[in-house]
Amino acid sequence: MVEDGADPHTRMPLEGIMLSFDITPIGTVQNARTDVQHTDNWGAVRSTITVDERFGDACLQGLEDFSHVEILFIFDQFPDHGDYREPRPNRGRPDLPPVGVFAGRGPRRPNRIGVTCCAIESVHGRELTVMGLDAVSGTPVIDLKPVMAEFLPDNVKQPEWVSRLMSEYFQP
Repeated sequence: MVEDGADPHTRMPLEGIMLSFDITPIGTVQNARTDVQHTDNWGAVRSTITVDERFGDACLQGLEDFSHVEILFIFDQFPDHGDYREPRPNRGRPDLPPVGVFAGRGPRRPNRIGVTCCAIESVHGRELTVMGLDAVSGTPVIDLKPVMAEFLPDNVKQPEWVSRLMSEYFQP
């Protein structure tokens, strides 16, 4: 929904006006993780996402035919950082180079949106069970998208330090 500042005839934003959107979660994460400070070892975390009943019992139909799903969620249990202008080392680690807010995937972001590609374990009605979702119990889910090979890049490049940062992240 476009808020004030849009041309009512074209629904295009007027120059210099920032748009704002309302997003309503589609479901919620349930798992055994509740500590937002425990940031490693997500690989063996089994999470169940219960999709809101407003989408009906067949809303996940067909998703069981995919091996993976991208889950978009809100880092709602982290405080808003506010000022994102200064590059910072990921997780505050001094052995890593400082990077700008959009060169990391952590929770301290302007819109606090997270996205993780997870293996689908099962689909039952409005319940989707996945492995490796790095979101604590109670996290609001804003969208689900099946992973399709045609959307995956062929050659991913990343700096060497990312492998050091992520070495324990998805370990069981």
